[in-house]
Amino acid sequence: MAVIRKIRCTVLRVVDHGERVYSVELKPSEPIPRFQPGQFLHLALDPYEPGGFWPESRVFSIASSPDERDRLLITYAVKGEFTTRMERELAPGRDVWVKLPYGEFVVDPARDAVLFAGGTGVTAFTAFLGSLSPEHAATVQLFYGARTMDLFVYGQVVEACASAVPSLRCSLVCEETQGRLDVGVAWPAIESMQDPDFYLSGPPPMLAALGQQLRARGVAAERIRIDAWD
Repeated sequence: MAVIRKIRCTVLRVVDHGERVYSVELKPSEPIPRFQPGQFLHLALDPYEPGGFWPESRVFSIASSPDERDRLLITYAVKGEFTTRMERELAPGRDVWVKLPYGEFVVDPARDAVLFAGGTGVTAFTAFLGSLSPEHAATVQLFYGARTMDLFVYGQVVEACASAVPSLRCSLVCEETQGRLDVGVAWPAIESMQDPDFYLSGPPPMLAALGQQLRARGVAAERIRIDAWD
C-alpha cells in the first residue's frame, strides 16, 4: 500500500471548459508518490502546517498519468461552496495542498470491463485508459456521457487511446442529442463481451439509474463497482 503524502503544489494552469467546468494543472513541490490509475487525492485551499490539522478539503480523481510524478491534473464542476471557492481563487501561481493517494476504484486489467462515465466522472478512467498498450488483451468498452458536445473535456484523449488500442472501444453519448447514458442502449455492444466487470463514475442520479438497470439485466452486485462523488 502506498504511503499517504501531503504535498504543497502550485497552480500552473486553469482551463475553463464552459458551464462552470474547469481543469486544473498542478506542479508538486516534490515528486508525487506512485499511485494506481483510478485513485484520488484530497485538495485543500488553505495553508497546511506539517504536524498540524489538515484543512478542509475535497476529493478529486487524478486525471494525469502515474508516470508523471512532477504533474497533477484534476477536472471539476462547480457544485457547492468548496468548488465555488475553487472557481474564485484558483489561478496560476496560487499554492494549494494535496494529500494522496487514496481509493480502490481500480480497473482490473486482466478482465473485460465496461466503463460508464458521466461528465467529469471520466477522470476516474483517464489514467487507466492512458496506461493501456496496443497489446492489451482484455476488451474495454467506455460509454462517456456529457450534457453538450463542448463538455466532452476528455473526448479527444479517449478517442486517441481507442485509436492506439484495438481492444478499447469508446462511445461518446451527448445528452442534448442522444439522451442520457442507458444500459439498454449500450447492451448490444456489451453482450458479446466475456463476463465483464462494470465500473460507474459520475453524479449520484446517474449511478443510481445505471446500477438499477444493470441489476435488472441480471448483473451481480459484486461485478458492479461505483465511484460515487457529488
